[in-house]
Amino acid sequence: MNKCEILAPAGSMESVIAATRTGADAVYIGAKDFSARASAENFSIDEIKSVCAYCRERNVKVYLTLNTLIFDNELKDALTLCQKAYKAGIDAVIVQDLGLARLIKKSMPDLPLHASTQMSVHTPEGAKALKELGFKRVVLSRELSKAEIKEIADATDIELEVFVHGALCMSVSGQCYFSAMLGSRSGNRGRCAQPCRLPFKLKGGNGYALSLKDSSLVTYLKELEEMGVKSAKIEGRMKRPEYVSVAVKACREGLDEGRVSDKTRETLKSVFSRTGFTDGYYKGKRDKNLFGYRQKEDVTSATDKLFSEIRNSYKDEIKAVGLDMSLSLKCGEKAELKVTDGINTVTVYSETAAEIAKSSPSSKESTEKNLAKTGGTPYFLKDFDFSTDDKAIIPASSLNAMRREALEKLGIIRGQAPEAYILPVEFSKTGTKSASTAKTFSARFADTDVPEDFKEAERIFLPLFAPLNEYERLIKNNFNVCAEIPRGMFGIENQIKIRLAELKKIGVKAVLASNIGAVSLAKKMGFEVHGGFGLNITNTESLVAYEQMGLKSAELSFELKGSQIKELGGSIPRGIIAAGYLPLMLVRACPNLNSSVKCSTCTGNTKMQDRLGENFILKCDGNCTEVLNSVYLSLCNEIDIFCGLDFFTFRFSVENSVEKVENIRSFSSKHHIFSKITRGLYQRGVK
Repeated sequence: MNKCEILAPAGSMESVIAATRTGADAVYIGAKDFSARASAENFSIDEIKSVCAYCRERNVKVYLTLNTLIFDNELKDALTLCQKAYKAGIDAVIVQDLGLARLIKKSMPDLPLHASTQMSVHTPEGAKALKELGFKRVVLSRELSKAEIKEIADATDIELEVFVHGALCMSVSGQCYFSAMLGSRSGNRGRCAQPCRLPFKLKGGNGYALSLKDSSLVTYLKELEEMGVKSAKIEGRMKRPEYVSVAVKACREGLDEGRVSDKTRETLKSVFSRTGFTDGYYKGKRDKNLFGYRQKEDVTSATDKLFSEIRNSYKDEIKAVGLDMSLSLKCGEKAELKVTDGINTVTVYSETAAEIAKSSPSSKESTEKNLAKTGGTPYFLKDFDFSTDDKAIIPASSLNAMRREALEKLGIIRGQAPEAYILPVEFSKTGTKSASTAKTFSARFADTDVPEDFKEAERIFLPLFAPLNEYERLIKNNFNVCAEIPRGMFGIENQIKIRLAELKKIGVKAVLASNIGAVSLAKKMGFEVHGGFGLNITNTESLVAYEQMGLKSAELSFELKGSQIKELGGSIPRGIIAAGYLPLMLVRACPNLNSSVKCSTCTGNTKMQDRLGENFILKCDGNCTEVLNSVYLSLCNEIDIFCGLDFFTFRFSVENSVEKVENIRSFSSKHHIFSKITRGLYQRGVK
């Protein structure tokens, strides 16, 4: 039977202790670099070694987060960090970057790979693809419903990890560029400034259109376990130890008892919430009840008295490790104590020999009672064997000293990291296309209004579910028509398969895929697959990895600078988005749900205003919504200076026919069509 682990966040050693003493089965930690929570305290390699030793002694696993996008000049350091952490004793590594994952698999074939939720996997095919790439576990997107999680669990045997308590990002993890675009602090690089928690206005809303309540599924843990979920994950590496403890306690109650007590629920809410919790995604109820923000009463409920009570609850060790002890006691000989945990055995001796008892010799009952006093350690006496000549006696002080020595030695042995098997790795050559410049262009449309000027495009990408007769019309008019698979594939993978089969019949041969599940699905169905920006390709190894998966071209992450693009290696054709409203978020809970705008009256193209008066466009496809940047991207004056590119892309979302034509002509005339434009991150880059 599947046993679900409780996985706790730990941004400090205090949180590690709080988690283990409250009943966590595993903890996840970050190193000083390459962590998606760069603002957390995080750990040096020596500290990671101490954490691993502490946890291994207590049968608790340690997972290291290397869950950020990596640039070429960082790959060697990231791999070296992983190798050092592996030697220090980590049990698995959580990775976002496919290129880094590829290197880790080559260098450390025995180290389990966990796919971060930043990889945006939310379909059965995505989970299968990761299994085929050598991942042991996938951390699923937080927006999934119960039925969607079950569908994935039934379709694959890769381990599934589900977030069961903690903050909800507004955007699908790995698909948020809001902080990067607004302040060069990339959420994909662990530097998110959380602009979504600031005021954003929609008509009839609460003024916080991008702020969700924290999710809490602690009452559904038995249900998740029965579905086959392997790990119940708590969010919060930046939160204090008391939060970690009470969240673990709630999960422990939910998993072991099938219910969470009213007291624990109230404590959990008091420690941290945003006007309560939500289970809306899990229950498939996406409405205004998903939304919430931190208010005064949420802050004042977390009192010093409450934190003191929580700390007191985990001041003592949990007796998690059962031991068998055997004591041999004979007159004139040193007493011998053997202690075993079933795998490791230590033997210690008394400093002095046992003496002949003047009255009552040491009995099994008295010695067992003494040796069972394992207070301050994670051990308890499970079975005791006593051998004596019925004449010997040993003082309690000697027994205490022997027990302390034995448990200390056993702890050292249990805490030792196993041997790390590490192989040398050859990095792919960089700068292989540094002299080339973009000579062709593609265009992505959110509708089927494709002007004649775009017949020159190498590829025209239309929405997957656009009318078939429109596909046929454009094909007949000699456009090289391809289909774009939605980035948000939640619950519609089967519909996508059906539509792809229909498109194949009418002659569509290629697709644009921005999710690893979409890449795998389209490839298996015989399509030529072109990768979109949502794959977050930022280094040479990722380009090579996706080329090996079958990509024919790749749209690079728009978090790369021009100089970084130039230095990329690999042979796969690559390009960038050169014009359009950049998509800053992909959200499943449309901000309009928290306004007076109803789906039945929504145009799929509304605007949301920030505190500075900037308007961000909401573009809905019926399943997910993109939050588009307030300023138009145009590289019409700069595209010729980019080196290392094979093509560039027009990404049209809300433009009318005239604007589409003016866009393509602006790249010939070198004149912008908008008075206010952005050049994105191609010059300034991200942290």
